[in-house]
Amino acid sequence: MSGRYALFRWPQAISGLPGFPANLAQRWNLSPGAQVLFLHQADGELQAAAGRWGLTPAWLDDFAKAPAHARAETLAEQPMFREAFRLRRCVLPANGFYEWRGQANRKRPYWMSSEGLLYCAGVWELYPTAGQTYLSVAMVTREASYLRRPLLLDQAATRIWLDPQATPEQLQVVMQGAQPPLRERALANLVNDPAFEGPDCLTPA
Repeated sequence: MSGRYALFRWPQAISGLPGFPANLAQRWNLSPGAQVLFLHQADGELQAAAGRWGLTPAWLDDFAKAPAHARAETLAEQPMFREAFRLRRCVLPANGFYEWRGQANRKRPYWMSSEGLLYCAGVWELYPTAGQTYLSVAMVTREASYLRRPLLLDQAATRIWLDPQATPEQLQVVMQGAQPPLRERALANLVNDPAFEGPDCLTPA
C-alpha cells in the first residue's frame, strides 16, 4: 500500500495556480494525517489547495476513521466515497512514493518514481466545523501484482478525471487504464520512521 509519498519539487505551472499555499514546504515523508497539496477544477479553472490526507465527509464524527485510501474497484459505490467521486475528484502531485516489500519484520523500502511528477488520482471533501471549513483528501489505489499502488494519471487521463462533466463510463476507463512505467530504487531504512523527514529519506540501500 502506498502509505507514504514525497513532494519536494514542483514546477512553476503548479505554484502559479490559484489557491497554491504560499507556505507549502518540501516534504520527503508524507503520511496519512499530513497536510498535502491537491489540484482540482473549480469555477472552470484548475486550482490548487491543501487538505488533510484522510477523507473527512461532513457527517464523520471520528477522525481516527478517516480513510487515506479509496479502492478504485469500489469507489463509485461505497458511501464514504461515492459523492466525492461523483462531484469532487482531484489529483495529488508527487515526486514519488514508497513501497515496502519482503517478509513481515524484514521489509525493505523502495522509492518509486518516474522522469517527471506523478499525478495520483484522489477525491476531496469539505468538513465545516466551528465556523471554518476544512479540506481533506483520499488517494485512489488499484491492484498492482500483490500490492496496491496509487492510480497514476497521464495528461489525458488527468483531464478526464478532473472534468466535472466526465461520464461514469469515461471514469471507469481511466481507472482501468494502463499505468506508466516506474523506476524503483531500494532504500536504507531511514524512511521507515514516519517522523523522519528530509532528503536522507532517499538514501540508497
